[in-house]
Amino acid sequence: MTLSEVKSVSGEVGDFEVKIVQYPRYVDMAKCIACGLCAEKCPKKVDNEYNAGLGKRKAAYVKYAQAVPLKYAIDEANCIYFSKGKCRACEKFCPAGAINFEDQKRETAINVGSIVLAPGFETYDPAVYDTYGYNEHPNILTGMEFERMLSPSGPYQGHVVRPSDEKEPKRIAWLQCVGSRDTHGGAKGYCSAVCCTYAIKEAVVAKEHIKGGLDTAIFYIDIRTHGKDFERYYNRAKDELGVRFIKSRISSIVPVRDTGNLLIRYVDEAGLKIEEEFDLVVLSVGLCISQSSMDLARTLGIEFESTGFPVNTSFEPVQTSRPGIFVCGACQSPKDIPSSVMDASACAGAVGSTLAEARKTLTRTKERPPEINVSQQPPRVGVFVCRCGVNIAGVVNVPDVVEYVRTLPYVVYAEENLFSCSQDTQEKMAKVIMEQKLNRIVVAACTPRTHEPLFQETLTNAGLNKFLFEMANIRNQNSWVHTGEPEAATEKAKDLVRMSVARATLLEPLPRYEVEINHAALVIGGGIAGMTATKNLADQGYHTYLIEKSGALGGEARNILHTWKGEDVQEHLARIIQGVQSHDRITVLLDAEIKQVDGFVGNFKTTVSVNDQEML
Repeated sequence: MTLSEVKSVSGEVGDFEVKIVQYPRYVDMAKCIACGLCAEKCPKKVDNEYNAGLGKRKAAYVKYAQAVPLKYAIDEANCIYFSKGKCRACEKFCPAGAINFEDQKRETAINVGSIVLAPGFETYDPAVYDTYGYNEHPNILTGMEFERMLSPSGPYQGHVVRPSDEKEPKRIAWLQCVGSRDTHGGAKGYCSAVCCTYAIKEAVVAKEHIKGGLDTAIFYIDIRTHGKDFERYYNRAKDELGVRFIKSRISSIVPVRDTGNLLIRYVDEAGLKIEEEFDLVVLSVGLCISQSSMDLARTLGIEFESTGFPVNTSFEPVQTSRPGIFVCGACQSPKDIPSSVMDASACAGAVGSTLAEARKTLTRTKERPPEINVSQQPPRVGVFVCRCGVNIAGVVNVPDVVEYVRTLPYVVYAEENLFSCSQDTQEKMAKVIMEQKLNRIVVAACTPRTHEPLFQETLTNAGLNKFLFEMANIRNQNSWVHTGEPEAATEKAKDLVRMSVARATLLEPLPRYEVEINHAALVIGGGIAGMTATKNLADQGYHTYLIEKSGALGGEARNILHTWKGEDVQEHLARIIQGVQSHDRITVLLDAEIKQVDGFVGNFKTTVSVNDQEML
């Protein structure tokens, strides 16, 4: 439910009623074909929020090329028709008749058992307390603005340039802790956790984008690259990749006459006063909770701290103060993407155990078209070559590859797509498969590790066996590793696609078999993490074995008295041990050791030694 907002929540865990208002899109989603003609003809340009204001979009727009659903919307606040009562160019030119200026907001109520709060974050706005002249100088950017500059789908198609004159910079500086670890108006006293690492990443990637050498300098208070291998990444940037790290807090930035350059004065660790000019300065802004998220927290009736983040404990980090309502991601506290994913998994587990009794009571089976028998048909291969923005097309001559593919045996259809994984392309592919009677599909794009299931789903929706699919990785194995050799990369892309087409012609439909699943789990390690995972699985209804090599549960937590918040670790430890030992779906094996593991997902067999006696 896009363009929607929660207005109120009543009830309790297991039985919440959520009232939602859905604001008008002014575009009929059933009719919109995402052709983009409405945006092309719209005369009104406004700042593009997705590109952090570095570019423009139209009042008729889609947020970004891979948006889900890929349907256009009309920005009521900026539309000429809504402000002046005239124009309606989008309505005139829309070939599908999808524009509906009479669209109204709708209110609805849904009943749910649990709620997950994941509204994200906003970055600190350096314009509020403008000590660096961010408002005045176009060559001073925030970390998010620079991130969009690096993106192939960003305002500069991945080219690093100065906004003032669009020239490649030779020297870029990053200033750390902007809006974090500070006490001035609008700033936050906490560390935002991600800024050091994202600044290092941006410096490294910028060096890759600019050939011929780029001087990158990061001015910091402390480098806080906590996380798996993050310190190694920092050391590699410093020792191998030439990123300069300068321990000095910068108080101001001075513009250099009419050059667009920026002067930074600082005192180094030796106490020397130094001046350096830079073409670009990037402010590493911290993460904040948005006002809308705080308003949502009030609507949901949950408590939050003075920082704006929800109140929770170290032992149940995704549980809010209201039972049945959970929180994850940077709305819970500042964190990076891997930690956000872990939070989301924790929420899923917490919701799964909370609603275990209701599992499958509302399950519906997805209807699919009957599978077409193509075993006796000659191969009719369809090839879809992805531009992937400029990830592929910035190096590979995609139109040339498509023309070459059309000459290959058995290929009856070939085309290029901007983003083959986007929703509109998926729908178009399914339609083409049916119209052209294709019975083998090749997609030349990125890695099958992440995208093969998506394209196989498209085949299934078109009535083809999912295994009549082959994928050529012309991004990871080609454009990314041959960025300086466009001609050779194009020829290699042709080779990769030709091999995939040859293999596709030999593919045969394969049946899908159902395999019995053993509804039990094994957790290795009886510390707090292992016991928490064990109890969650058991609460979801799965018999769970907990293996601990020592003679007692608790792990290292037995040696810790309190958390940094003052919470009693031993009290929590005693409570979770009691919960594990008394659970009728948990078997605890102490003094145990794994000897052998056989089988596969869903049907593992594990040999365990308990007190030197083996058991299966």
